Amino acid sequence: MRLQLIGHDYKYAAEQMLLTLFPRERPVYPPEGVADDGARIALEGGEAVCTLFRNGRTYTGRAPADGWRTQRERVRAEQRAVKLSFYRAALASGAPKPVWGALTGVKPGKLMARYLSEGKTAADFAADFDVDPDRAALCEATTRAALAAKASLAAGDIGLYVGIPFCPTRCAYCSFISSDVRASEKLVAPYLKALLGEIRAAGEEVRRAGQRPVALYLGGGTPTTLTAEQLDTLCAALAEAFDLAALREYTVEAGRPDTITAEKLAVLKKHGVGRVSVNPQTMSDAVLAAIGRRHTAQQVADALALVRAAGNFAVNMDLIAGLPGDTPEGFADTLEKVLALAPENVTVHTLAIKNGSFLASRPEALPGAEDVGRMVSLAGRRLAGAGYRPYYLYRQKYMSGGFENVGWARPGTGSLYNIIMMEELATVLAMGAGGSTKYAGPDGSVRRRTNPKYPKEYIERMRENGI
Repeated sequence: MRLQLIGHDYKYAAEQMLLTLFPRERPVYPPEGVADDGARIALEGGEAVCTLFRNGRTYTGRAPADGWRTQRERVRAEQRAVKLSFYRAALASGAPKPVWGALTGVKPGKLMARYLSEGKTAADFAADFDVDPDRAALCEATTRAALAAKASLAAGDIGLYVGIPFCPTRCAYCSFISSDVRASEKLVAPYLKALLGEIRAAGEEVRRAGQRPVALYLGGGTPTTLTAEQLDTLCAALAEAFDLAALREYTVEAGRPDTITAEKLAVLKKHGVGRVSVNPQTMSDAVLAAIGRRHTAQQVADALALVRAAGNFAVNMDLIAGLPGDTPEGFADTLEKVLALAPENVTVHTLAIKNGSFLASRPEALPGAEDVGRMVSLAGRRLAGAGYRPYYLYRQKYMSGGFENVGWARPGTGSLYNIIMMEELATVLAMGAGGSTKYAGPDGSVRRRTNPKYPKEYIERMRENGI
């Protein structure tokens, strides 16, 4: 879509709203401006006015940019006005109303926290941004969980993340930095060697800073792609490099059921791991095949039986609404099968079509937004009815139907790491390929440090750094 900005340069705000309302279009800024087939967004006199030219007709949306006291507040108010004016013009043109209304951010909980601190309610939040009331209530619930987690953290408390970028096969929806272990087996040993070096260096950094790890997460990829011996070496290195005496949570993303064995679980238990994920994404064998998973639904149940036999792990199971070949009825069947396995946590993701994933080239194979909405709504009702409560929430770009990802937990079993990471409550020190360290400042600022994305590049960087 052609865009013209007048009296401001809030390109990001305009483009995020464009992406939300017209997901198949991309911004173009013609030098001659916009007189038809596009949007002209002007900011003047404390008001944003969007004039949308579409299908031979003209639509107008207005929003005030007032109520600010500082320069930072002014920028925020003006960006919000730009978005709202574009949003109102688009809805006047017949664009479908997103369930999250005019909100474009991936972490709506941060905004909700500000509302709650000012004595406002979820109803105020819904009214100001045209958010569906049930989404506003969901956001309030997860924000209150985040505020409770924040209150439990002391100065110097941090999270640790360790990335293992290998999987048995690459899923069709995946854009993460992960390699099919069959094609990259020769990289596993040198990668682990480089990772152990970074872990030692990171441990020294944490000791010098006087910090203490309270949550440790092994993710990927699939950490249990490693052998039991390699997992033992990795966990032992972490225990040696870091003082884990204050650790409240130790999680391993076992993820793929075809990587879980009794021997690996015994290693994890020996090292104090208390949480694992067994992620089916779906319990339909046909849908599993469509997304490139080389395991069956029965193998998911068998893997969970191994986890329960190993003893006293809290289990998370991930599901994805909107997978190719799935239907609301099929998703409902998956949900019932997962509930019958009684995991402590269930995370319901909405499929996000990412650049670099196989599905990005085949959007026609996916369920429509209406069906995805039915899946997400069913999950919320069914999980709440089964005693689960929402404890963290985030959104992504290119998400089917503009919905959200929600972590659900039985009381007292939610993941502290997930909350810290998503709400940026404390520093998270990341090790491994693609790891993104987030240094959280006392003023709420976040500074990032990112490792090379791919295993080979990561290994080379560690060598260059003498690690």
